[in-house]
Amino acid sequence: MELMEVAVWVIVGMRWLVGGAFVVGAVVAATHWAVRRQHLTPFGWWPRFVRGWSDPMLRPLEGRVVRAGGNPQSAPLWLLGGIVVGGLLLIQLVQWVLGTALQLGYAARSGALLPTLVSSLFSLITAALLVRVISSWFGASPYSWWMRIVRGLTDWILEPLQRILPPMGPMDFSPLVAYFLLRVAQQVVVGALFRSISRRS
Repeated sequence: MELMEVAVWVIVGMRWLVGGAFVVGAVVAATHWAVRRQHLTPFGWWPRFVRGWSDPMLRPLEGRVVRAGGNPQSAPLWLLGGIVVGGLLLIQLVQWVLGTALQLGYAARSGALLPTLVSSLFSLITAALLVRVISSWFGASPYSWWMRIVRGLTDWILEPLQRILPPMGPMDFSPLVAYFLLRVAQQVVVGALFRSISRRS
């Protein structure tokens, strides 16, 4: 089986996995909503069945919602939203990893490995920037292991911009400026590398 075919099957499998997780989250959210609206009795077999396997997932989430000043009854909706956002990010990450692997394999055969590596590095930093912005909306801890990786990839460009840009109330435009700077730099640097390779050949 060729690598391209494996990549396609992995992406299809990830989409089915995320779709299944979304269905599970939607069932949990719909059941809790129906109990709150008194469409279902909380002591019926279906609500008890759903609570039996969903409560271990919801209890930590309820604690986080309460600490953030929210209503713990909204935890099922937060679970569903987390599944949607996390699932989309996971699919994008898998597609990026597989696409990068395929590009590097092709680039190694065609003699353009360095520009492809540099382009992949720029794409990785841009993705980390996007993850950092989205995680800040959900109050992710900056000290978690994965956020330390994200901050390590993005602090070098965000911190100087935050010192340079004038304050604009609660809005932080440094990620947006960093995104455009990264895109411009990627086009300039990668274009220069490709031109250098073409002149040598």
